[in-house]
Amino acid sequence: MKIKPIILCGGAGTRLWPESKQNTPKQFIDLGGWTLFKKTLERIKSPLFDTPIISTNIKYLKITKKFLLKYRIKKYTIILEPLKKNTSAAILSSVLLKETNFQQPIIVFPSDQLIENTKKFLQQIKKNTKNLTNNNIFLFGIKPTSPSDQYGYLLTKKKAKNINLVTEFIEKPSIARAKIILKKKGLWNSGMLMAKKVSIIDNFIKHDPLTLKLCLESLLMSKISNNVYRLNIKTFSKIKNISFDYAILEKAQNINAIKLDLPWTDLGNWREITNIFKKNKNKFFKRKNVFYRPWGKYTNLFYGKGFLIKELVVNSKSSISLQKHRHRSEHWTVASGKPKITINKNKFYKLPNESVFISKGSIHRIENHFKKPVKIMEVQIGSILKESDIIRYKDIYGRVN
Repeated sequence: MKIKPIILCGGAGTRLWPESKQNTPKQFIDLGGWTLFKKTLERIKSPLFDTPIISTNIKYLKITKKFLLKYRIKKYTIILEPLKKNTSAAILSSVLLKETNFQQPIIVFPSDQLIENTKKFLQQIKKNTKNLTNNNIFLFGIKPTSPSDQYGYLLTKKKAKNINLVTEFIEKPSIARAKIILKKKGLWNSGMLMAKKVSIIDNFIKHDPLTLKLCLESLLMSKISNNVYRLNIKTFSKIKNISFDYAILEKAQNINAIKLDLPWTDLGNWREITNIFKKNKNKFFKRKNVFYRPWGKYTNLFYGKGFLIKELVVNSKSSISLQKHRHRSEHWTVASGKPKITINKNKFYKLPNESVFISKGSIHRIENHFKKPVKIMEVQIGSILKESDIIRYKDIYGRVN
């Protein structure tokens, strides 16, 4: 029996767009000829998978259909949430659809993740489907590459051959605690899961019957047209806003982990996205996009809708001007060196792979007091992304008007 993929793509990406709710959700952002939604759809083109169920918000129906057409996905089911109610309702509503058999394995894919070794990933899926029962759930845990405070963690113990029981869920910890978790061989919680349809329903019967009742009612009262389900807003609005982790996983007994040792990224912030551009800089580099300044140079790597990704190189004993912008905010991630950063009245040093956010209107500066050049990956976000949107207050090169 083929696995039924459920793709969650209703998120607005507010971590990427903190000052605006009108921007493109991150799963649909063009990141250089590809989107995260495209990468997710490519993942399910394997013969392992049945036609997909796509769970999204009603306001993203048009763009979802546009991308399905663009990426040549002809058979699919879309389920539309009238309100955002987190992953518990999104997963359960999708699982309850008649398009899935009770004994059929389902797999849940968030649409905002990048998995770079699809072949190895699919091998792990195929290998573990035979371990599914009517009441267990398998989570995909990623072997960490470094201690991170951006992800939740799973602690496990060996239960049987190739089966690892999840013993503890840990919410995003501090870096200090993450280092301890790594010593215990903890895994990043990817948010992907696999189970039989009957197991998901059975776990809701045991641990959250009210959400099951309301999801069923909302589905039975939904409007259906051309494989698109519009859930009933009156009933759906009564569902509590809770994640699948809190509603089910942290209460259930038979939760197992599939350990994945492969390149994986949850592109939930601009630091992770700029790291992708940093690793693939040669692909985006164009000599005409290199601009030299008294303090060093910058290279424009990619223009997106409402954002610009660039690399700054600040030479030794150099400094950009003390400045602000009226029309854009900026995310900086240090690639190398040790810059001294000013944001309004605050001054501090940052190390490689550390980030900082400069909100629109904040007075800021980068200084390099050391011999090694400072390299910073910068994301500009706003309505005007040009040099004209610079107001200088102090400049060692005499460029203050």
